[in-house]
Amino acid sequence: MHDPLGISRRRRRAVVWLAGLLAATALTIVVAVGLGAAYVSPGTVAQILGHHLLGLPEPGWKATEEAIVWKVRLPRVLLGALVGAGLSVTGMALQAMVRNLLADPYLLGINSGASSGAAAAILFGAGTGLGAYALPGSAFLGALAASFLVFALARSGGRVTSLRLLLSGVAVGYLLYGLTSFLIFASGSAEGARSVMFWLLGSLGLAQWDGLLAVAAVAVLATTILLTLSGRGLDALAIGDETAHTLGISPDRLRTALLVVVALTVGVVVSAAGSIGFVGLVVPHLARRAVGSSHAIAVPAAALMGAILLVWADVLARTLLQPQEIPIGIVTALLGAPFLIVLIRRFAPRDV
Repeated sequence: MHDPLGISRRRRRAVVWLAGLLAATALTIVVAVGLGAAYVSPGTVAQILGHHLLGLPEPGWKATEEAIVWKVRLPRVLLGALVGAGLSVTGMALQAMVRNLLADPYLLGINSGASSGAAAAILFGAGTGLGAYALPGSAFLGALAASFLVFALARSGGRVTSLRLLLSGVAVGYLLYGLTSFLIFASGSAEGARSVMFWLLGSLGLAQWDGLLAVAAVAVLATTILLTLSGRGLDALAIGDETAHTLGISPDRLRTALLVVVALTVGVVVSAAGSIGFVGLVVPHLARRAVGSSHAIAVPAAALMGAILLVWADVLARTLLQPQEIPIGIVTALLGAPFLIVLIRRFAPRDV
């Protein structure tokens, strides 16, 4: 029996949520840019952004304020928003692909590949030919290698099933985690090991107005749009392969295509900011609770929620113990672990 009134109500609620999250994201960016060792008021930040982005007249702020806002903090805040959005939407896609509500973007071992590449760059100078992009470039190549390995293992049986994808990711993740640990011990450099560990815990310190930010923006925005348009297919995968076949969708082909998209996006965001945990696990659940389980609506909601969460986590990371910066992964872990406990109690299977 159809319920047009109920459907209309859910749609209005979803639209209200998306509009509110969009406004909250814009406000978060403006406020977060002004927070730090040198405080800049939101009004001044808005004026500086309006001047650079819209060509509005300059009413008269300090040159130091403009440098802090435009050259230092805005690239970092934007990168944080992009990484948070990217982890959230890929986490939501993976939870549908493997039909596991406790899955996250690192389930495929891509972050372990990026960690191995980053460790090789920091400890042994790998990727020096890439110049200033040696670290993120090596991390991305490592993530790409891990993605190919997971794909090859998952396809070894002829079909990319959710179980085979899950097991392949776990196996590759452990393998490359061992490789990263070996590189740290083989280097014999205490300072190098400390730098690797800081990178592994996540940081937005590499953010600048350069190609890295642009690549992250293109990857995350394109992935969010693609996953939103693929909402019907994700809904079918989340229910089961039989449902997908009934709807005329090839689960193997769709899962393979989504795996490529997710792998590339996770590789980009991890190479830019390191391994930041819990965002891709927690945010998809918050988005579904707010706007429902339809991926066509939940994906953009997750992107906005993830952006807001990671920007504020970064604010805490750089201001809580200033002038010392805390790795952002520590902040997200402290915020996300209690939520994970709730998820385990709610979704983990019980013995019968």
